[in-house]
Amino acid sequence: MRKLILLAGLALVAACPAHAQAAADSAAIRAAAADYIEGWYAGNAERMARALHPELAKRIVRNDPQSGAWDVRQMGATELVAQTRRGGGKDVPADRQRKDIRILDIFEGTASVRVDAATWIDYMHLARVDGRWQIVNVLWAIRPQQQ
Repeated sequence: MRKLILLAGLALVAACPAHAQAAADSAAIRAAAADYIEGWYAGNAERMARALHPELAKRIVRNDPQSGAWDVRQMGATELVAQTRRGGGKDVPADRQRKDIRILDIFEGTASVRVDAATWIDYMHLARVDGRWQIVNVLWAIRPQQQ
């Protein structure tokens, strides 16, 4: 019995650093996603830039209602930061600014996150680069208008 208690205690001690790292990673991932969405709404280019990896690929798949053709539109970190600097989402009234961040998965140095925003949803991939979590990919879609 004494051995069992000792082994259980050792297992708990060994698990604590892993739990602490997971909590730190979750907080850093959430902070990067918050910098992204809150930076957009505030027109704060510095927050946006801090959230993004320089090789960001942000894409949307859209259907042209007139032609019926589907296309993929893409922007990189430089363009997204510039759009944020020009005012980004400052035209979204504060009472309509959704900032719901949900971490979907974390594995090693990668994570998937969903951000529900005012009229769109972002699915993000983040990576821990040089010890810092950054957004590498965003696939987004516009939410259908409420009737």
